[in-house]
Amino acid sequence: MKKYLNPKELPSLPSAGKKEKETGEKESFFKTVFKIARTVPRGRVTSYGAIADASGLKLTGRMVGWAMNAAGSAKPAVPAHRVVNSKGELSGRHHFATPTLMQELLEQEGVVVKEDKIQNFKAVFWDPGQPSSKKDSKKKG
Repeated sequence: MKKYLNPKELPSLPSAGKKEKETGEKESFFKTVFKIARTVPRGRVTSYGAIADASGLKLTGRMVGWAMNAAGSAKPAVPAHRVVNSKGELSGRHHFATPTLMQELLEQEGVVVKEDKIQNFKAVFWDPGQPSSKKDSKKKG
């Protein structure tokens, strides 16, 4: 079985290279991913790929998943339970304290999950790359 690096064991996080803070210091792609994930509204979900696209960086969905795996120790908290794969499956559920915690958190927000899959995925999907008015109209329509 292939062993992957644990992001918590790395000496430093890679730089995103393009995004810079006002101080001129480069921001890591982890911070960029966390910032986007924190904008996902309660009761909505997004995908790893949608975050990658919205980041403006050359990220893949897998890279976003890698960053989300490290989100448990981020301050302020990152609602990682709201990030699923492109099929609406809870593919990150095994990285939570219990295998059912991701589903429980989503259900507390009104998201219906059956057999580790979001039931009304298109209706609750939130695209962080769309202007606010379009995101809000998707929820209503």
